[in-house]
Amino acid sequence: MPFLILYVGLSCILFIVVWRAITVKSRLPLPPGPPQEFIYGNWHQMPISHSWRTYAAWAQKCGPLVYLRVFTHHMIVLNTASSATELLDMRSATYSDRPYSTMKYEIASRALSVFTITSSHPRFRRYRRILHTGLSQAATQSYNALLEDEVRTLARGLRDSPSDLVKHVRRNAGAVIMKLTYGWTVKEVDDYFVRLMKEGFEMSRQVSTPGRWLVDVFPVLQYVPAWFPGAGFQRIGKALGEGMNRTERIPFEWTKSQMASEKFTESFTSRHLRPSDGHTVDAEEEDIIKWCSAALYAGGADTTVSALTSFFYAMTLNPDIQARAQEEVDAHMETEHCLPRISDLPYLPYVQALVKEVLRWAPVAPLGLPHRVIEDDVYMGYRIPKGTIMVPNIWLVPNIMRDPDCYPDPFKFDPGRFITDSGKDVVQPDPRKFAFGFGRRICPGAHFAEVSLQISIATILRLYSVSRPRDSNGQEVEMDVGWTSGVTSHVENLTCDIRLRSPELGELLNEE
Repeated sequence: MPFLILYVGLSCILFIVVWRAITVKSRLPLPPGPPQEFIYGNWHQMPISHSWRTYAAWAQKCGPLVYLRVFTHHMIVLNTASSATELLDMRSATYSDRPYSTMKYEIASRALSVFTITSSHPRFRRYRRILHTGLSQAATQSYNALLEDEVRTLARGLRDSPSDLVKHVRRNAGAVIMKLTYGWTVKEVDDYFVRLMKEGFEMSRQVSTPGRWLVDVFPVLQYVPAWFPGAGFQRIGKALGEGMNRTERIPFEWTKSQMASEKFTESFTSRHLRPSDGHTVDAEEEDIIKWCSAALYAGGADTTVSALTSFFYAMTLNPDIQARAQEEVDAHMETEHCLPRISDLPYLPYVQALVKEVLRWAPVAPLGLPHRVIEDDVYMGYRIPKGTIMVPNIWLVPNIMRDPDCYPDPFKFDPGRFITDSGKDVVQPDPRKFAFGFGRRICPGAHFAEVSLQISIATILRLYSVSRPRDSNGQEVEMDVGWTSGVTSHVENLTCDIRLRSPELGELLNEE
């Protein structure tokens, strides 16, 4: 009897504590945000393009957290490095899910994509394991020859037709990823598979555009027949889904056909379809490999193009930094009449710092990829409801990559902020922890991407001088560049003058 009384007493106390915690949490305010309309919230204010600029303006008035509501959907924009780290990294178990999109998941049938799959799905861990194995630091070493060969092809393209800079960069990124993923060799700028993947990027952008599809706000619309007036989104979504499926299926089937003929180049796909332990790959595992293979291209090609073109733009604006990086490369290579190898990269600390600064100064994904909260939470005294979409605003002041508390003089392009011999006492935070995602959703190919950028930039610095474009009289021309909108942002209208630094260095391309 005393035990029963004690048990009941403890149960009542526990109930009261939990009840008070729940009621206190529910009474907490939501984070501040722009004024809302009663029914549709901030729907009428949501930006169509370059969202990070609008979010940055709101952040200056509202602070590190900006709360938005579109009908019944909650969204919070994270505007500081500390808030993004605290929530998306340190509380990743709660914040690692992906937002649910009826258009993408149901109509376009993209629920199993590596980038959209929910963290509770049984495939999530299998995807991460396969990708980490195929792109680990140890695995990346097996791709060194591929990276070095392709960067030399890029360098020859810049020598032969420097005005086609973006085409050469895109061909290079596509060639590396297609060879690594499928064993496919890209032989020309207008390669079929590269073009196919580029079309896939555009279709993905269309289906993922926030606020574009009313069915994402009112999921019940997914049951409206495609023939019904106003249900054109049904036909569009299915067409986009089928198109994206082609971009994944066609190169995957090509690799399988090559393997069947025993005339194939070893690749990420072939290694997993013919595993070293000899087990037979069933249909389920094959489908998993197909999605992972597609994720390599989707996650690596367009982002590499963005970072490398941003490097060229930064060099046109900062000739002194370019000269310092070239001095480092020349000093290391002076005893060898050759181009940089990946084995040389550890001896080029300023080049490594330059790559970090490119990722900070011009982040490839200005808003990162959105996360979703799986349960109610509290942060800074604010209530964060279950299901809230969390968006890290990585781009502009006072935001993550240009947070003046983390990076003094944030708009200045300065690789010296990441190396100790620059005369500064404190090395500033490594931007890679923000550039490659957060928590359980961090990019598994981060190391490979970094090595790829470093060897490309070191080789270009060794061979070429990059400067502002010039007119027929040799006078510098003012550049009119901008930044594209979308998940991945690119320098727009980029033109620059690319010249071999000397005929002797140009001969290195012929020799190799």
